[in-house]
Amino acid sequence: MAHAGDAAAVAAIYAPSVAGPTSFELEPPTAGEMAARIAGVLAHAPWLVLERDGAVVGYAYGARHRDRAAYLWSVDTSVYIDAAHHRTGVGRALYRALLELLRLQGFYVAHAGVTLPNPASVGLHEVLGFEPVGVYRDVGFKQGAWRDVGWWRLALRAPDGAPAPPRTPAEMAGHPAWTAILERHGG
Repeated sequence: MAHAGDAAAVAAIYAPSVAGPTSFELEPPTAGEMAARIAGVLAHAPWLVLERDGAVVGYAYGARHRDRAAYLWSVDTSVYIDAAHHRTGVGRALYRALLELLRLQGFYVAHAGVTLPNPASVGLHEVLGFEPVGVYRDVGFKQGAWRDVGWWRLALRAPDGAPAPPRTPAEMAGHPAWTAILERHGG
């Protein structure tokens, strides 16, 4: 699980996406801003980091899909990998752990938005079982061009009547299955 001490590394991994078209932010967040984002996400869903040789090489998290109450069981997912570690299994490892934790928490559907074109991200999502559901055409203007965002969906569990609210990471921290997932995926 990520913590405030990971914020500088997370910000450094994210910054190239802000410099390119894949993030719709125009200025890279500072380490302080990233620490606040990590804390905000952890109140609701996991934010994971993967370390190799003591350095953070990637991160993945789940965030509220939307704020309205009926969306409580849906989550948006994101994954970012340090450029030196692309195509080394970091993204898959992070996403597999994240999706297991989200299921255990009680989420029903995971969504992912991908600025197009981005064949690497599309491929990662589809190999993990995400299915395309649509495209927001010309939804953002960045670097002199209108950008499309494709949306993918992964059912985490079948709808089964009135669900209990998903549990928070804090509520899950001592749960044996939660601990086992984190240990199985590196910590």
